Amino acid sequence: MSKPELLAPAGDLEKLKIALLYGADAVYIGGTSFSLRARASNFNIDSISEGVDFAHRLGKKVYVTANMIPHNEDMAGLDNYLKELERIGVDAIIAASPYIIDRALTATKMPVHLSTQQSVTNSFLANHWHDYGIERVVLARELSIDEIKTVSENAKVELEVFIHGGMCVSYSGRCTLSNTMTDRDANRGGCAHSCRWHYTLSKNHQQIGHKNDFRMSSKDLDSVEYISDLISLGISSLKIEGRMKSAHYIATIVYVYRMMIDDYFNHSLKPLDYYREEIQKAENRETSHGFFAGITTTEQQLYNDDLKLPTQDFIAIGLDYDEVTKIATVEQRNNFKPYSTIEIISPNKLPEIIEIAEITDIDGNTLDTARHPLQKIKFYSPIPIQKYDMIRMCKSCKNH
Repeated sequence: MSKPELLAPAGDLEKLKIALLYGADAVYIGGTSFSLRARASNFNIDSISEGVDFAHRLGKKVYVTANMIPHNEDMAGLDNYLKELERIGVDAIIAASPYIIDRALTATKMPVHLSTQQSVTNSFLANHWHDYGIERVVLARELSIDEIKTVSENAKVELEVFIHGGMCVSYSGRCTLSNTMTDRDANRGGCAHSCRWHYTLSKNHQQIGHKNDFRMSSKDLDSVEYISDLISLGISSLKIEGRMKSAHYIATIVYVYRMMIDDYFNHSLKPLDYYREEIQKAENRETSHGFFAGITTTEQQLYNDDLKLPTQDFIAIGLDYDEVTKIATVEQRNNFKPYSTIEIISPNKLPEIIEIAEITDIDGNTLDTARHPLQKIKFYSPIPIQKYDMIRMCKSCKNH
């Protein structure tokens, strides 16, 4: 049995590098055209090319989403765009529109992955797309683990399954709520996440309950307890959702699932609560197992539950380290003080805990607090802190 690919999101070039360094085998990104995140994308052709070069130097892959449901006015330049992606070495595109799929298969030799937006829920449809020329099918998120097993046993095509991140309340993301509420087309890259807004329920023009106490959002997906099942089913790719998430979130979630996959193959799986606790260090929303256990209940929805707020435990990202003086330079992301106990998360090793003493700004001025966002901070660290290391308050040492 071979290891499944761990596929991570990347909203910009920095997050692409972080995802790959922290253990992703591949990343998926949205360009400024034909993507459901086109409005928020920082990836033009030059930055896609830089990302592809970075990934290929590590022996890893980059997939580009072209997964919008286009209208006539969206189609200009499609062939040229696809050919440019092929020229710079993109490893595959992820598409939902049959026309975009057809143009990619006709105009280029790039592999095409079928987006979850096509809602493939059975092996018959998966095999239809295989015969059409699709290399990989991203299954609909509405399948139970038993249904995934049935599809896997009968499909001729590679299968990809979402394992972590946001869940749409509509079928595989095919939502029009944003269109109705904001005139922004969710299927053309404009989702306003209207399901996460606060609503007031009324009946016969009379308010029911408290003002703004209802929402219709799903809890985020967390599939820690199903990873072993998905691996044993031979799923080709395990996909994390979250191109809009922070660098800390990407690093932490990728790091944990990388560890879990490797632990499975090394026959050294830890208790599931260990992985869950590590994931919770980056989460800011409630999570559940989604549809893996079957049709969802109220336990998989938020409804009138309050959203969890960010914990603010993530305090800085590593920039540089002087091996002689053992002075680390970091970039502040949340307030922290001298004499704090911090946890350092780095690629390819377990987190390490140290207590820092004096902190200074880049000019050597002593600080009583690192309070300015993105300020460069220096402090002594007996442990090397490298570029892209994540630094957070030690949750078990907050009273230190």
